[in-house]
Amino acid sequence: MIWTPGVARAARRIATAAALGGGGLTALGATAYGLLIAESLVARKVIGRPHGMDGPSADGTYGDFSGEPIRMVMLGDSTSVGLGVSDPARTPGVLLANGLAEVAGRPVRLDVFGRSGAPSAHLGEQVDQALRVRPDVAVVFIGANDVTTQTPPAVAVRHLQKAVRRLREAGTEVVVGTCPDLGTVQPLAQPLRWVMRRWSRQLAAAQTVAVVEAGGRTVAFADILGPEFSTNPDEMFGPDRFHPSDRGYAQAAHAVLPSVCAALALWPEPRPAHGDGLQPIYLAAATAAEEPGTEVTATRVAGRATGPYGKWVTLFRRRLGALLDDA
Repeated sequence: MIWTPGVARAARRIATAAALGGGGLTALGATAYGLLIAESLVARKVIGRPHGMDGPSADGTYGDFSGEPIRMVMLGDSTSVGLGVSDPARTPGVLLANGLAEVAGRPVRLDVFGRSGAPSAHLGEQVDQALRVRPDVAVVFIGANDVTTQTPPAVAVRHLQKAVRRLREAGTEVVVGTCPDLGTVQPLAQPLRWVMRRWSRQLAAAQTVAVVEAGGRTVAFADILGPEFSTNPDEMFGPDRFHPSDRGYAQAAHAVLPSVCAALALWPEPRPAHGDGLQPIYLAAATAAEEPGTEVTATRVAGRATGPYGKWVTLFRRRLGALLDDA
């Protein structure tokens, strides 16, 4: 795995600012911030909103099984609701619910509380709604709107960490899909695309630190789960060339499902061992930001949760095929 010290330093700086209540202008500085404002206005006009702002209604119970349903909620932005998908069955929430039901052998009750356009600051309202249904697991897709609205990363991370902590204190397992690499979005011209890539990856690394510290686990979306988004944009992106296509959403759900199952103890956790899988949190966060589909979760080394460089975590990619074979 590749160590990216610049991203690791940025993750530490952003996470520290969030903990201390600071905002910080951005992860990139004032010059890039001004450039992003100007260029993003142009990009928004190019992208437009051909899908509107509402995704298909996907609330319901999934899986042809008997027994008490597992309660799952989807929180976050437009990707959590599957904006751009016309068939509810192709939304990430329904794909996850059906997959989870197959693994658990139980029905899954899905409630989608995510909202298109939501930044991390809106997670508090969504958590309020989610806690009313007492979910077993919450899946959160968030971050892109924090970048496009120029929200200071430390502010965004602080809202996310608070949301995760509230859910965990209520007994809900939490899996967060971190900010995707917006540098893959084709309507964005250079140098905005480079700015977006750097900003989104630094935010993703800081999100990982905050989520794991709050008791959740993360799955890195990075370049939205694979080079196919760069090489096959017409297949992986929808008509607006910003949101994923049906195939793109399926790939996201495919990466997140194993972590959701593991969070509910339906899939064994890896055995921590010295090597690439076991890392200090800031190094792991930086690595995950560059490695699509990578999960980061807290662990212990010799009975200790922290080491000389912060919390110990495991970093790995689960295999969905093996999970389904054993289900």
